[in-house]
Amino acid sequence: MNFEPEKNLNPAQYQAVTVSSGPVLVIAGAGSGKTRTIIYRLAYLVDQGFDPSSILLLTFTRKSSQEMLTRASNLLGQGLHGVSGGTFHSFANNVLRRYASAVNFPNDFTILDRGDSEEVIKQIKDLQTKEKKDRSFPKKGTLVSMISKSRNKEISLEVTLEKDGSHLLPYLDDIQAIADNYTKFKHAHGLLDYDDLLFLLEELLLERQDLCDFLRLGCRHILVDEFQDTNCVQGRIIKHLSGPEGNLMAVGDDAQSIYSFRGATVSNILDFTKIFPKTQVIKLEQNYRSTQAILHLSNQILVGAREKYEKKLFSEDKQGPKPQLLRPISDQSQAQIVLEKIFELSQSVGLNEIAVLFRAGYQSYPLEVILNKAGFTFQKYGGLKFTETAHIKDVLAYLRLVLNPSDLPAWQRVMTLIPGIGPKSCERLYNCLFQEDKEFLEKTVKKNQELYELLKVLDQLREKSKQPPFKMIEQIMESYRSLFEQKYRDDFPRRIAGLEQLSQIASTYSDLRVFLTDMTLDPPEQVGLDKNHQESLILSTVHSAKGLEWDAVIILDLVEERFPSRHALFDSDLMEEERRLFYVACTRAREYLGLSLPDSIYSRSASRTDPTTPSPFIQELDPNSYEEFRERYSGQFSGNNFDRSSSQVEVSVDPGVSSIQDFGFCQHKIFGRGKVVSFIPPNKYKVNFPGFGLKVIQGEYIQMEI
Repeated sequence: MNFEPEKNLNPAQYQAVTVSSGPVLVIAGAGSGKTRTIIYRLAYLVDQGFDPSSILLLTFTRKSSQEMLTRASNLLGQGLHGVSGGTFHSFANNVLRRYASAVNFPNDFTILDRGDSEEVIKQIKDLQTKEKKDRSFPKKGTLVSMISKSRNKEISLEVTLEKDGSHLLPYLDDIQAIADNYTKFKHAHGLLDYDDLLFLLEELLLERQDLCDFLRLGCRHILVDEFQDTNCVQGRIIKHLSGPEGNLMAVGDDAQSIYSFRGATVSNILDFTKIFPKTQVIKLEQNYRSTQAILHLSNQILVGAREKYEKKLFSEDKQGPKPQLLRPISDQSQAQIVLEKIFELSQSVGLNEIAVLFRAGYQSYPLEVILNKAGFTFQKYGGLKFTETAHIKDVLAYLRLVLNPSDLPAWQRVMTLIPGIGPKSCERLYNCLFQEDKEFLEKTVKKNQELYELLKVLDQLREKSKQPPFKMIEQIMESYRSLFEQKYRDDFPRRIAGLEQLSQIASTYSDLRVFLTDMTLDPPEQVGLDKNHQESLILSTVHSAKGLEWDAVIILDLVEERFPSRHALFDSDLMEEERRLFYVACTRAREYLGLSLPDSIYSRSASRTDPTTPSPFIQELDPNSYEEFRERYSGQFSGNNFDRSSSQVEVSVDPGVSSIQDFGFCQHKIFGRGKVVSFIPPNKYKVNFPGFGLKVIQGEYIQMEI
């Protein structure tokens, strides 16, 4: 064992790792080794003789907790078996599986994901509003969002609508009634959604002091990662579990609190020393990611923050250029300017080490168009998660019914796969099953062979409920495949890969309940989904980019009403969060930071181009902290280090070829339209296909465009 924290940590990290007892708040600046500090803290506690089973590690993803525990084990040269590590929701699930009955809720509850909640809400809405037939009534997704936001922020539905959906206020009474009936429905069917897990755990800790004391005894040391992202109920749960003077280490950065739209509250970390009066505050300010020039600019962003923990990031890397402020004439030319900067940067770093960040998804649309035209492959962060796709949810519904036959949303999803069975028939069949009214059921089954086969498969699965999950999926697929091909006939070949992957993921589990819990609480990313990631430029919202880093980062649309957003201009709290969001964006960059500020923006609604006002965050910066380059009307850029004439987007070609434009674009039967990069004698071409990356193709298999 070679565990020597004093040799491998800087003084602030070492202080945090070796603190003896009591509440500790570690303010970990961007890129300051936060994860490393937590890992060494875990290893240090075990090395000092603390029982691993007395340590609770709470993170926001299962992956991060597993990685921390693995790395801590490697440091010590021994396993950390017994440490409770996972998300707040998984911890709540584990406790409630044992003790939910103590607050009059069944221990064998089913967890609803977002899609399930929407289906339940739709059913309640349709029942409640069937006579009104108001087409402008909010849709199920909007209703779920508003109800969840109200709970997470712990504000009334009325206030929620006033803030985030004032146009829906005329429906307040109906929405409130739907929310109330949704709560009753869940309780009647033994169901909990994500929000319920946390609030029911808090109820347990409040109402059963004996259980709270028992759980506190089992959590001698609590470590919480990303504390700035906790919401109100998570903050209170931590307080109940640790007590006012418990051994709690909260690690986070107030300057990176950017998820208030999910219910996170920066006050948890800002008020930490008030909640835990004997807190020791330790600041990690040495940055291991960015150059000093980038940090100098980033530090200035926080100067104007209303409330904050004072800190100043610094780096030993004094090299590197100043950040660049790019001033295109308009948001339309911005896309071309950014494309050329990307090409310039790609000469020295891989495309996957370049990221373009933006406040809102629509802001990258012009750039996406021009990237496609130029033949650049890119990945845009966002979209549906693996387990939010319909065909995956279908198969998981079968498995849920093995564990909870009264799971109505799962019944509805599975039964409505059968042609001829709609929501009403499904509800009647469900009632027949549980009210012993077999007449209608038998009549329907006789008429519908597919329904008979479905019920037969479900019975067989329940009889073999102890077999591994992947075996069950194999059996489900025998029944599901024909239904699957009918329902998704337009793109069923593409979806097959997702089902194969689901089976691959399931093969690593032996217990069905654990598999379903993991898929619901913290679903894994698709394995091998993005094979060309290493060749792809990254486009991302700033929210999706948190926790990531790249050699080069370009931030778009740094003008009022785009960054910060229009809503933030009239709300001081939102404005503070926008400031933090800009700070997060800038601190993603290691070596190059580009800030794009177009001088005008075209308004489609008004059919005119308007001059812009620079973002207030840009106006606050010291001009000496960046180099400014302004686009001329001639199309050139004024500035010392940005010569547009020498950075046109031309991908290098092989010797003997005068220009890529000698080739242009081509068509391929499988890969579609691509940009020809080079000729490889005697008869091959290197082609960049959007979505597929660089391919070497025989000449006879492509058709050149004229």
